[in-house]
Amino acid sequence: MTLILLALAIALLLALRVPVPFAFLGPSLVYMAMEGQSLGMALRTVTNAASSFPLLAVPLFIFLGALANHAGIADRLFRFAQAGLANIRGNLGYVTIGTSVGFAWMSGSAVADAAALGKVQVPAMIRAGYGRRFATGISATSALIAPVMPPSIPAVIYAGLAAVSTGALFAASVIPALLMALGLCIVVWVLVKRMPNVKKGRFDRAELVASTKGVLLPLIAPIIILGGILGGFFTPTEAAAVGVVYIILVGLLQRSLSMKSFIKALSETVTTTASIMIIVASASLLGYILAKERLPQMLTELVFAISDSPTVFLILVAVLMLILGTVIDATAILVLTVPIILPIGNTIGVDPIVLGVLMILSLMIGLLTPPVGTVLFVTAAVSKTRIGEVFRGSLPFIIPLLVICVLIIAFPSAVMWLPGVLGL
Repeated sequence: MTLILLALAIALLLALRVPVPFAFLGPSLVYMAMEGQSLGMALRTVTNAASSFPLLAVPLFIFLGALANHAGIADRLFRFAQAGLANIRGNLGYVTIGTSVGFAWMSGSAVADAAALGKVQVPAMIRAGYGRRFATGISATSALIAPVMPPSIPAVIYAGLAAVSTGALFAASVIPALLMALGLCIVVWVLVKRMPNVKKGRFDRAELVASTKGVLLPLIAPIIILGGILGGFFTPTEAAAVGVVYIILVGLLQRSLSMKSFIKALSETVTTTASIMIIVASASLLGYILAKERLPQMLTELVFAISDSPTVFLILVAVLMLILGTVIDATAILVLTVPIILPIGNTIGVDPIVLGVLMILSLMIGLLTPPVGTVLFVTAAVSKTRIGEVFRGSLPFIIPLLVICVLIIAFPSAVMWLPGVLGL
């Protein structure tokens, strides 16, 4: 009964649009008081969760993405991709996807990708004759590549919670992220065929050479970061720190990073990190309560009553993440559910790396669905478009993402192929 009342209180607060951390924290503290638990225990729980060493990589990767944005790297990537694909019909749709893939190697955040690239991509597509719905839809959806493609902030959080290798999780995410890009390109190809106003551009060799010079140094950053992690030279935290230093040096060499931009990137990092950490802290306290109420054991019994098949289990997880992702922040869901779902998966025989990739991808789709839909709000803001219009534009592009979730469930060995090749 206590657990039901706790769930109802949280659901009510979320329905009243109370921020997620406080919707979790308030009822949790009331529960602790009613159960005679000391506030000292609650304080230790939230402190231990937020002070986890693996989570130190999170603010560094956020800072890396913010610096790359303010150093103009997103703009240069877009210019380079646009010059290289100029003579292809519908090129700006493919350019948007390609730029998101390139920026994803440095960002790790869908919101950062949408904010940095949307203000460039959407106006360029509208000027070229693309519909606003198409332009905002592909811009918003391609931003989801960032939290799947390494270095991924959700992957860092999952790896810390599940006590698995971050490098292995990064490697396992590469193929699904590339499949996301391929699937989005197929949808662009289909939709552009129905756009008679969209014409081919004109290839300019001089523009391609000039834009290539602008991206050569920035594109070394992913090689350093991911090569260092996957090669065993750096921990993710060390790699993020090295990446930050490298981007600062690139910004100074290219004279694209001023002191004002540096301070702005630092301010964004502090704000974003604080919001993530307060979610981690409040969700960890709620997770402690759920464990105390034996919810993991009850769910294990329920799953086994349905089926002991790994495939069925992964389907249930994907559906659960898709539903939860529409109403709750992805970080909070990971902190809450990983300690509960992971033991069940281990018992059934599901690889925790495969589970992590599926959970992250399924949750990221929630960034495009109301009422939370963070990427929808960001894309709507930077493009000055109604949220409903952005959502309708993104619907066709969600289809390949759901297909990739199905492929992960059907062929989990494909996800583990690259970590196996790299010996991770």
